[in-house]
Amino acid sequence: MTDSTYPNMAGAVTNTSAATFIPEIWSDEIRAAYEKNLILANVVKKMSMTGKKGDIIHIPAPIRGDAHVKAQATAVTIQSNVESEVQIALDKHYEYSRIIEDITETQALASLRNFYTSDAGYALSRQVDTDLFNLGKSFGTGDGTLWTNTAAAFFCDATNGLTAYADDTVTTADVFTDACFRDLIQKQDDADVPMDNRAFVIPPSLRNAIMGIERYVSSDFVSGEPVQNGKIGNLYGIDVYISTNCPITELASANSAGGQIRAAMLVHTDTMILAEQVGVRSQTQYKQEFLGTLYTADTLYGVKTYRPDSGFIMAVNG
Repeated sequence: MTDSTYPNMAGAVTNTSAATFIPEIWSDEIRAAYEKNLILANVVKKMSMTGKKGDIIHIPAPIRGDAHVKAQATAVTIQSNVESEVQIALDKHYEYSRIIEDITETQALASLRNFYTSDAGYALSRQVDTDLFNLGKSFGTGDGTLWTNTAAAFFCDATNGLTAYADDTVTTADVFTDACFRDLIQKQDDADVPMDNRAFVIPPSLRNAIMGIERYVSSDFVSGEPVQNGKIGNLYGIDVYISTNCPITELASANSAGGQIRAAMLVHTDTMILAEQVGVRSQTQYKQEFLGTLYTADTLYGVKTYRPDSGFIMAVNG
């Protein structure tokens, strides 16, 4: 099916293209699908700005203080105020729309409604996660332009272990190892990142490699419970999530080893912020010229790194 811009009708759901559809209440189903498919957005800091005006959010980014000795009969030591702020532009507005013709609405069944509402939620959640993943270029000293412009990007070198990532450095022999992951965790420890609320988000290819390591398929890693919001296990106290949205850092054509490279991310809740000004909503409007109903789901939000020194990239074959 070819997408089109309204009022062009190339993408309309007609009696031919959808013989089983009755639109009912979309909002709840779309939001449920949206929440279900979020991965990275569920492990970072979320802020609801619903109903608030303005297009930029100013968030204090306080610097950690120090404990001071309190001697008897002396005044307390006041922490110096060296706060900075993080500004988040609420500039990401995405929508998902379909037109359902009256004849289709009259003759269809409810089963296809579930597909369209799920598809809307999936499409919007995928976009939100994509915008968050792209912030990985700003981890550490990154300037937000290239994956190789940050000192927070590494890969598992088959000979030297955890190594700084650069273009065309990852080969098929550079596979994930337990020791390499421990070294990446050490990077977070050295950055004084809190032990709780850490998460490791990986592409499907890395899950396959992990399952080849004996200790990773033990009861310490896999609970046997159904996968929820991409969570597949826990390792060294860090929840591990799988996402098909992990970004490609190198195309296969740009890598002499012949395979594309993806970014897995070790993050903390405070690494990034997702600020929602308009949560996922659904609206309808009857279009007499088409004898059909226009259904639109949309969301308005902004994303930003909050503590970029707490996030790290592991480039893997993918």
